[in-house]
Amino acid sequence: MMQQRSFIAFILIAFFVGTVNGQQPIQLYKGIAPGSEKWTWSEKEIHINDMTICLDVSKPTLIPFVPAKPNGTAIIIAPGGAFHALAIDHEGTKVAQWLSAKGITAFVLKYRLSHDDPAHPENNFVKLLETRDFKKLDSINSVIVPLAMQDGLTAVKYVRDHAASFKIDPSKIGFMGFSAGGTVTMSVVYNATDDNRPNFVAPIYAYAGAIIGSAVPKTRTPIFIAAASDDDLGLASHSVQIYQKWLDAKQPTELHMFEKGKHGFGMRKQNLPVDGWIERFGDWLQMEGLLNR
Repeated sequence: MMQQRSFIAFILIAFFVGTVNGQQPIQLYKGIAPGSEKWTWSEKEIHINDMTICLDVSKPTLIPFVPAKPNGTAIIIAPGGAFHALAIDHEGTKVAQWLSAKGITAFVLKYRLSHDDPAHPENNFVKLLETRDFKKLDSINSVIVPLAMQDGLTAVKYVRDHAASFKIDPSKIGFMGFSAGGTVTMSVVYNATDDNRPNFVAPIYAYAGAIIGSAVPKTRTPIFIAAASDDDLGLASHSVQIYQKWLDAKQPTELHMFEKGKHGFGMRKQNLPVDGWIERFGDWLQMEGLLNR
């Protein structure tokens, strides 16, 4: 999902193809990703002030952020954007840069997205978000969410299979995501097997309506959850529901529900306590033995 109306208003401006921050992307699949063989569109970006938004992702990739002195922990980051876009900066690369500065090897996941058909403006995801027509949006995205989940599972397996080359402990691989990326995060942890299961997860203002599965892992899987009570898409309760599931399963769980911050706060600065969510995440990682300050 995306946040401010001002942001939504700009989403329809012209775009162009590019790469993010000069990082060398890792292709998740050899050749065409299974399930998107008939896709004919190419990945694009729009630039809005200091933000970069990705559209029409058809070739899933991981963008690595490798610290000078890796501490063994890795985190895969899934930005949000209603499964039609990726807020690649404030929900992706800026998070990865913060983690990398702390010694964590971070990977920004560009998972597959829905393609907006200009012949059907009534299905435009921006309009559906503005009207909170999540039922219709979920229907449109129903084909995409399983593919995005598969990209997430493939990403975990890739990082685990290549742990040695990245100086990563294969038992310290986490997955975090924002909004729709939170949907991917929870779908991944609910549907994983031993080789592609994250060891910890962090859904940030997750959208729960399209999550695939519901079975909390039997193995210890700590979860960190953050959201804002004044979420302007009405998603605060979704984080509470995830927290309650983990609590009921007697899994390690931590929830931060900020009074103000709205939806999509990510790494944006609002001069509010919610700005410190990433520091609280760092505190939690340290407590779990995943971060050495």
